[in-house]
Amino acid sequence: MNISPDNLADMIDHTNLNAGVSEMNIKKLCDEAVLYNFKCVCVNPANVSMAFENLKGSKIGVCSVIGFPLGAVTTGDKVHETKEAVLNGASELDMVMNIGQLKSGRKDMVKQDIQGVVEAAGGRVVKVILETALLSHEEKIDACIIAREAGADFVKTSTGFGDLEGATLGDVELLRKTVGKDMGVKASGGIRDLKKALDMLKAGANRIGTSHSVFIMDEFKSK
Repeated sequence: MNISPDNLADMIDHTNLNAGVSEMNIKKLCDEAVLYNFKCVCVNPANVSMAFENLKGSKIGVCSVIGFPLGAVTTGDKVHETKEAVLNGASELDMVMNIGQLKSGRKDMVKQDIQGVVEAAGGRVVKVILETALLSHEEKIDACIIAREAGADFVKTSTGFGDLEGATLGDVELLRKTVGKDMGVKASGGIRDLKKALDMLKAGANRIGTSHSVFIMDEFKSK
């Protein structure tokens, strides 16, 4: 795969979603994002304004997670969280789909949930986290179709939380095949080295979410 370090950096969401993240951790995340020219930093809602302030004057975006990590809050909660994140400077929103509703066959409710966030985002990028490890093959396909119909910009494999399996090549290939070429696919969860990041891109991802971004870029530049 013919890709430069700059190309790779522009496809990485530099992530820190740990519960104990400090102001110093957020500043470090933002400083690294500027140094390596990552696409975004991805943080919890409470840290959006701090990240936004740290990134002022740069081209690096701020991505906030919504309904994270379970997706099992109400649509109203997700909408409020989205509006507040946007107000605080978020340019991208990674929302967790309501997995229980999908498994219950409530496709209309899942679609309305995503549409609520898309509308509240006001044209900003919305990625829908499917948590593929919890879904059957058919449910993954259904989730992709629903997210596309609801107006989302990306589908995303995983939250990366708990003991669940993260992104797999098979899932990324399936997501890309289902959504087609005009929608984004973000691979996230367990991407800790250059080989896995590049493999995900070859499989069809066009965005990578990882907390190992610096290691991956240093590994690339040392090749």
